Amino acid sequence: MGAPAPRSVVRPAAPADLRAVAGIYAHYVLHSVITFEEEPPTADDWLRRFRDIASRENPFLVAEVAGEVAGYAYAGPWRPRPAYRNTVEDTVYLSPCHTGRGLGGALLGALVERCARAGRRRMVAVIADTGQDASAALHRRFGFTHAGRLTEVGYKHGRWVDTVLMERDLTADGRRAHTEDPAQGI
Repeated sequence: MGAPAPRSVVRPAAPADLRAVAGIYAHYVLHSVITFEEEPPTADDWLRRFRDIASRENPFLVAEVAGEVAGYAYAGPWRPRPAYRNTVEDTVYLSPCHTGRGLGGALLGALVERCARAGRRRMVAVIADTGQDASAALHRRFGFTHAGRLTEVGYKHGRWVDTVLMERDLTADGRRAHTEDPAQGI
């Protein structure tokens, strides 16, 4: 029998977490096509992003395992125009050594709940179609539905990449029960 997995906590991010957030994201910027950024943002860039998200009263969360930031999620603006202010786009990333442990579900579930409580109306996911279904499957578990596909909109690491759009109603009338409890798997 192995040792039990360390307990994790999903909590609001703090400026002190942003160096770890930058490190997690840099891995995906440099080694994958799941983000279309080509240069990793610095910790200072992340501080600006963090402050912008906070100024919009949107959540920015981290999953912490054994005192280490193992993943993060935040709700950013869907589009910059004022009429979109109640629609947010979710972002969820995990440290490569912390995948497959339920942290993505814990982060997304907490993000959905906090956005709903904050009065946001819709959440949109823009998912790079890498040929793997993990991100789309995670979003489906939390009530997201397919909203469209944008074909070959990104070019990175020598290949064209599509994006899949998914959306979820956050209002009380449109909230669907999801099959994964955000407190489970933490």
